[in-house]
Amino acid sequence: MTGHICRDIILEQHVRLFRGAMGAEFLFMDDNARPHRANIVDECLQSEDSTHMDWPAYSPVLNPIEHVWDMLGRRIAARQPPPTCLPELRRALLDEW
Repeated sequence: MTGHICRDIILEQHVRLFRGAMGAEFLFMDDNARPHRANIVDECLQSEDSTHMDWPAYSPVLNPIEHVWDMLGRRIAARQPPPTCLPELRRALLDEW
């Protein structure tokens, strides 16, 4: 991912819509990955007057989605029999989700 992709796809196509739905309660969170901290992304967030949550880099404890991925990984690993191909893995992930 690059800063341009982060801005053009994530911020402009998804975050902007979600921010509109949330209104004044919106708080933008990310995990401080390099593309998320690119100047082009910061400029976009400032132009949108979005509130951004500061947190330490590489802090999976603060990132809720990391807990979801961990839980899904554990459930998939515990399946008997485990998925052996991509379509089986996709079905297993959808079932566990």
